[in-house]
Amino acid sequence: MSEILLRVENLRTVLEGAGGAVRAVDGVDFEVRRGETLAIVGESGSGKSMTALSLLRLLPETGRIASGRVELGDVDLLGLPEAAMRNVRGRRIAMIFQEPATSLNPVLSIGTQIREVLERHTELRGARLRERIVELLESVGIPDAGRRAEEYPFQLSGGLKQRAMIAMALAGNPELLIADEPTTALDVTIQSQVLELLRELQKKNGMAILLITHDLGIVAQMAQRVAVMYAGQLVEVAERDRFFAAPQHPYSRKLFAALPGAGKRGSELAVIQGQVPPLTGEFRRCRFAERCDFAFERCSAEAPGWTQIAEAHEVRCFLREKERAGAMPSGEVGVAATHAAAAGASLLSVRELKVHFPIRKGLFKRTVGQVKAVDGTSLEIAAGRTLGLVGESGCGKTTVGKAILQLIRPTAGEVRFDGVELTRIRGAELRARRRDFQIIFQDPYASLNPRMRVADILSEGMAALGVESNAAARARRVAEILDQVGLARDSVDRYPHEFSGGQRQRIAIARALAVRPRLVICDEPTSALDVSVQAQILNLLKSLQRELGLSYLFITHNIAVVDYLAHEVAVMYLGRIVERGTVDEVLRSPKHPYTQALLTAVPKIEAGGAREVIRLEGELPSPVNPPSGCHFHPRCPKAMPECRERYPENFELSGTRSVACWLYKQ
Repeated sequence: MSEILLRVENLRTVLEGAGGAVRAVDGVDFEVRRGETLAIVGESGSGKSMTALSLLRLLPETGRIASGRVELGDVDLLGLPEAAMRNVRGRRIAMIFQEPATSLNPVLSIGTQIREVLERHTELRGARLRERIVELLESVGIPDAGRRAEEYPFQLSGGLKQRAMIAMALAGNPELLIADEPTTALDVTIQSQVLELLRELQKKNGMAILLITHDLGIVAQMAQRVAVMYAGQLVEVAERDRFFAAPQHPYSRKLFAALPGAGKRGSELAVIQGQVPPLTGEFRRCRFAERCDFAFERCSAEAPGWTQIAEAHEVRCFLREKERAGAMPSGEVGVAATHAAAAGASLLSVRELKVHFPIRKGLFKRTVGQVKAVDGTSLEIAAGRTLGLVGESGCGKTTVGKAILQLIRPTAGEVRFDGVELTRIRGAELRARRRDFQIIFQDPYASLNPRMRVADILSEGMAALGVESNAAARARRVAEILDQVGLARDSVDRYPHEFSGGQRQRIAIARALAVRPRLVICDEPTSALDVSVQAQILNLLKSLQRELGLSYLFITHNIAVVDYLAHEVAVMYLGRIVERGTVDEVLRSPKHPYTQALLTAVPKIEAGGAREVIRLEGELPSPVNPPSGCHFHPRCPKAMPECRERYPENFELSGTRSVACWLYKQ
């Protein structure tokens, strides 16, 4: 374990651009031992992925390695000719990329793509080659591997695509696996399976893992050592347990303070003010000084070197030359006060909502089946309250949100908003109600028109719905709403591409609020954001709810966000709600076996990262042909004969709690 596999010394990578040379990686040093996992954490743009691409010499056309040394064993990778480097990639070092959908070749079958790796790096041919492809797919937990090998990436779910990419990376039995955000786009249940798979393969093959992530819960589970990166430079390196017990750099501590959770419900999340400094110049000061709460004169005058805190724990910070930071505060304040208020009268009431999409085939497009995306969902939201809607991808969460807004017309059921049955109104009558409910989409870049200025984006809805009487009134409203969401008033003349991800999401929130809605549906609004930017958005949503009395339907798979922001939570599985109640009831004492499995799969920051995880067998069933009886019974560890025969009723456990499970029949 102590033998060094990879040694990186003074690595500097430069990207040439119109505004000058960008020092994306600026003097990075680290080591990876055989069989260990080193995690590199930090915000987007800190240089994590560029460091990984530099190791493999897979830089974009504008990139070049300016200096440094990268040794794999006794081989200097930067000194190898490209032909020799091709033998290293995939054979000695392999990489799992962040987005499998764009990294896999869409016109080649999964088996063909794995075959290319095996033919390049092994002597296998013929029948033995085909057997090895199936073995690899089986080793990463892909069922019916022989059939799946003939399928194309678009035929696989997100979890299966990621597993296929892992199989491809492992085909050459690499000594080092670079995993760049390997679970970012996955549900917590699939994420848990992928992480467990990596741990098992690491133990079996003895390979080292360089894990790049911004999820500290994953780091706590997977890593033996942690390196924190900021503005192209490592600022703290430590063993995992020591790092989580007492992070030393102010930036590291800010990352912890920005994490949402139950203990912070009564207070705002910590926010890292300002922006990462531009990397076009040479730094002669601390890179974090402008955003640091503890900066003093020396921080702006010279760049800090490494200070050793303890054995295997170093930090770049002048504060730590003489004093050591203690453990992070628990933050367990305000829990009872925030959730003590009882729900008032319902603003939104949904009863037995169904959304079925027809499947048409043949020349005459006859309907041959139905996709039962939402199949009998009921929920309620009171004025000024937040309902968190959680579940795996494909369970129907987003479809519920669109059906409530009547963006998709329900097949059956009721959607009653403030006493008005929305499914029965059309045309001008429905348009007149639309100002009362709005939506914030997951990806602000895709949902904002790139050809429209911010002023036009915000005033478009007001003009369409007649919210303000004239252009001058709309301009005043635009200025008012920019103040509310924390954007400068001069933003009105800029286009979406000129803003950061967090700022674009603020524009999307401003657009939703411009027409003065009473209900906002938030569809994964923070899933693509760093923890520091996520903290800003969650603080904003909470303050707007407090000031304007807004109600939220918050759709997400991030349980920590629900724990921080929501009052009630509903758990969805294959088109139906299986459990609902207050946040404390559901998240502290889950009753439905699916909820229990979902919560144990959530990565948590715990000593040693060890805890019991309930493994769900198989994939989420198809909504085209859901299982008979309880939809969850094929994957349920507690299934009974009754579960296979009929769908369970909703059993009331308290005035605020219900669960659809035969275990609670009595």
